[in-house]
Amino acid sequence: MAKTELQKLAAGEPYHFLDDEVAARKAQAAKLCQEFNAIPATDPAAQTAKIKEILGSHGEWVSVQATFNCDNGQNIHVGEDFLSNYNLTILDIAPVTIGSHVMIGPNVDIYTVNHPLTPTGRREYLAQATPVTIGNDVWIGGKVAIMPGVTIGDNVVVAAGAVVTKDVPANTLVGGVPARKLKML
Repeated sequence: MAKTELQKLAAGEPYHFLDDEVAARKAQAAKLCQEFNAIPATDPAAQTAKIKEILGSHGEWVSVQATFNCDNGQNIHVGEDFLSNYNLTILDIAPVTIGSHVMIGPNVDIYTVNHPLTPTGRREYLAQATPVTIGNDVWIGGKVAIMPGVTIGDNVVVAAGAVVTKDVPANTLVGGVPARKLKML
């Protein structure tokens, strides 16, 4: 029996991203994100309740500022004491696991999905997803982009504007495009 596109996606294989079931997940996430983003900043309790509804799992204390956008939501798992500033986008087609005591600056993008390098693959609307993992006690500066498949260790600082394309070991300050080690912490 042939695999469904969702089964291919879950297995880390190329999948057709316009598939009805894949599109339905994204549409549901978009609806929930619209609801979250419509909540006034003067109602942090309602914002917290909605973001906890969107996320797959979370610690007790979570604070996310609008706007927030994701592809699924249920693939995002954050630990205790999670703080995100404005305009966080997490393309969580694959799981995104974020540890405890993590702070994310404004305008950060976390991607788990990529597309083929070949024109033929892109014309076939293929994508492939790989998980992103972020450790405990991490600070991600503003306008950072984290690419598919990256693991960031514990006690890492990612300088503003960095593009993280490779794994980052624990206790490291990284910055630049592409991000590279600036010093040990």
